[in-house]
Amino acid sequence: MKKLLEYPPFHFLVCLIVGITLQFYIQIWLYGFIYLLSSLIGFLIILYFLKRTQTRKTFSAAALLFFVFIGISATYIHNPKNYASYYEHQLTENFTAVLTIQKVLKPGNYYTKYVAKVSQVDSTKTTGYILLNIQKDSLSSPLKVGHRIFIKTPFKELIPPLNPHQFDYKQYLAKQYIYHQVFLNKQQFKQLENTSFSLVGLSANLREKIQASLKKYHFSNNEFAVINALLLGQRQEISKDLLESYTNAGAIHILAISGLHIGILLLLLSYLFKPIEKLPYGVLIKAVSIVLLLWCFAFIAGLSASVVRAVTMFTFVAIGQSFKRKKIIEYSLISSMLFLLLIKPMFLFDVGFQLSYLAVFGIVWVQPLLYNLWNPKFWLLDKGWSLFTVSIAAQAGILPISLYYFHQFPGLFIISNLIIIPFLSSILLLGIVVILLAVLNSLPQFIADVYGSIISLMNRFVDWVSHQEDFLLKEIPMSLTTMVVWYVLIVLLYRVWIRKTSKSIIFLLTSIIVLQGFYFYEKYQISNKVEFIVFHKSRQSVLGKRNGKELSIFSSLNDSVLHQQKLLLSYRVGEHISSKSIDSVFNIISYKNKQILIVDSLGVYQINGIQNPTVILQNSPKINLNRLITSLKPQQIIADGSNYKSYINRWKETCCKQKTPFWHTGQNGAFIFEE
Repeated sequence: MKKLLEYPPFHFLVCLIVGITLQFYIQIWLYGFIYLLSSLIGFLIILYFLKRTQTRKTFSAAALLFFVFIGISATYIHNPKNYASYYEHQLTENFTAVLTIQKVLKPGNYYTKYVAKVSQVDSTKTTGYILLNIQKDSLSSPLKVGHRIFIKTPFKELIPPLNPHQFDYKQYLAKQYIYHQVFLNKQQFKQLENTSFSLVGLSANLREKIQASLKKYHFSNNEFAVINALLLGQRQEISKDLLESYTNAGAIHILAISGLHIGILLLLLSYLFKPIEKLPYGVLIKAVSIVLLLWCFAFIAGLSASVVRAVTMFTFVAIGQSFKRKKIIEYSLISSMLFLLLIKPMFLFDVGFQLSYLAVFGIVWVQPLLYNLWNPKFWLLDKGWSLFTVSIAAQAGILPISLYYFHQFPGLFIISNLIIIPFLSSILLLGIVVILLAVLNSLPQFIADVYGSIISLMNRFVDWVSHQEDFLLKEIPMSLTTMVVWYVLIVLLYRVWIRKTSKSIIFLLTSIIVLQGFYFYEKYQISNKVEFIVFHKSRQSVLGKRNGKELSIFSSLNDSVLHQQKLLLSYRVGEHISSKSIDSVFNIISYKNKQILIVDSLGVYQINGIQNPTVILQNSPKINLNRLITSLKPQQIIADGSNYKSYINRWKETCCKQKTPFWHTGQNGAFIFEE
């Protein structure tokens, strides 16, 4: 750790991350490319003179500040919105556009989904990406990477989350520079000839040929889906149940080509090419050969962001290993991370990027300490102990951030890793052989059957582990600040482990006190929070009355259906709510000093003693809203997701004329009654 802190690229990396974060969230730089280039040149001139005239500390501080500015610059440069050719700058009232498919996403219930480049608006060449949704149609074949379509349909803004603590898909896509989407049916677009060449398109064509070759050997749907994910980097065909099984078993990383797969391939290739080291320049030839083969694998796997990240990471490791110096893995990881963020700053916010590097750093730093606790003499025990410590170390690296993002902990992840990972290298190697033979039409059916049986056995084992629900801890709350403090605590614990000084022990104890302080503060805030919420649920009404850690739900849905609602689960976990109850729905609900009147499909609102209430309209009541406003003089009118859109539009116009505040949960999101 101490040597790493003395490694200059580590400090540059930290400053780069600060710059990227500042530019993305605060938009520090808004002055154009000419001023940006001038500032960078000016910074370099200042650094040159400081190097010659000032002390080392002054120069170091200026260099770190320069890398903060590099982070800001990289984020600004990579944002297509800042270019004149960005498609949004060319949109007119009745524009036409040409879209080029860049990526095929997992389909939804009603639409196939793609990431598409806006290649042209009217007659102008443009840049930028949108989310393309095409209505499912059994008669039409899906689009593929590289296909071009002509459309006239207007683009729509991406919708932010409509309920508190829901996954923010708009923010997620914004981190990929996607800000709009378009919905089409088969009559609303025309497919054009493919005239452009791209590596991604070539990769997709090669992958389709491989998939067509594999389908001849009659793998089951789940077997083919896992082979597709393991070896070709495509997870679109994995069923929801199979994906959930791997997630609950703590083995989801097996289905995504990541550092685990590329690391195994690196070890296999290093072993196979070891004899080359005896040749003149053998070490260099070995490193170059391994890197080329890793990138060939990345090309076949579709050059997706996760694959490119993993291969880049282990490219630096492979090159670093050829130098045969101590700490080369740590230095290679830092250098690869710095390189990736310079090329693609938004990788910083990608969950896969964060998990990959944290897991690898956990293995590199923590695993040796755990492994040294016991030295088994038997070879099999030693290998089992080594694998066990690797799994624990990786979890130590990713546990806080996993709880922050996913709010669950698979208690049997050790069993999944101990059973599957020892055989994963064989599964990958045999899979590569199967693919090569299938493409050459030389794959014997019995080998395909054996490989399919191995994949099926792995699926059944994972399914069994996932059904041990007593070991799956769910709904674990974790805030951003608490996660950060946990990582500080882990780093300080590591420091105490390797060097037990009074200073390091004091820092560790201080971090524990700070962590406890955050927990006490959060507990105090939770227990004193009171609010009433009108959630948004399409075609349904869901109201919530929260008092501390207790949440009362008012809805016509039964308990079993409500239990499956993600909007309530997200809210409960995000707000640390421990208990939930279902209450009967009444027309009048009291909240502090406010009266809430619910007007449902019966249309009853003339109730004695009600003055200036907040009115919630549910289930499309057939009422004269002008008359209701005149009679009750409501403070606010709220229409939830259970109402017809035509009714909502009419009510909105009426409220606008009557100057009565109107809130539609489908547009404005859930309504939360303030103190």
